[in-house]
Amino acid sequence: MVFNCLKIVRSASWRIENFLIMLIQVNNLTKNYASGEVVTPVLNGLTFSIDQGEFVAIMGPSGSGKSTLMHILGLLDRPSGGQYYLEDKDVTELSDDELAGLRNRKIGFVFQAFNLLPRTTVLENVMLPLAYAKNREAPERRAKKILASVGLDHRLNYFTNQISGGEKQRVAIARALVNEPAVIFADEPTGNLDSKSGVQIMEILQGLNDSGNTIVLVTHETYTSEHAKRIIKVKDGLIIDDYKVGQRRIAKDGEILK
Repeated sequence: MVFNCLKIVRSASWRIENFLIMLIQVNNLTKNYASGEVVTPVLNGLTFSIDQGEFVAIMGPSGSGKSTLMHILGLLDRPSGGQYYLEDKDVTELSDDELAGLRNRKIGFVFQAFNLLPRTTVLENVMLPLAYAKNREAPERRAKKILASVGLDHRLNYFTNQISGGEKQRVAIARALVNEPAVIFADEPTGNLDSKSGVQIMEILQGLNDSGNTIVLVTHETYTSEHAKRIIKVKDGLIIDDYKVGQRRIAKDGEILK
């Protein structure tokens, strides 16, 4: 406990000196799943913070708790205990409707399986989040602008079953961006892609981070995690390491520079 407090104090001092804004703070976060009388702990008291503009990879093997952690941070699930602050707001006591509204305004998701609507065009998929948001810009114009930024302005009226896996993931990224979220969670975003398409997706994510977007990447691969600037390693529901990447992999023009 003393060690965790010292880490928080030192982190806060460094943050003030460098004018960084804390976006996410979790304190002693726990998550248990119950089946009858059997209770299975998944997260066992995690404490860490993520600043605005960071690119953080949460890495761990299958069963480590990383996906559960992402679901809680993305407001898709609730913790069993502890505190979670998003932009200094304690979200653990919010109602389901309040969580849904906050999730739509503040969080973008990119999933391994893309999670695009079938029998729906690329443009319609990206416009969907705008149906629930109070965005001043016309939804179609906004969606077209975002799709152009990920190189898909020539695919607007294609159905999602007519485009490649790499293009589907770019649609998912555009959908995640369309509401200008505070943070983008990317859950194994290259897992269903060939290596070339995977590099292209990592190049887009790094470019978004270079433009100021906060990215949280969830992965089990060391290779993929090294595209981030910081790695939080999770095992058995605990943080076992948290460090800045020394030799970062840079994706550029479809290749890895390192």
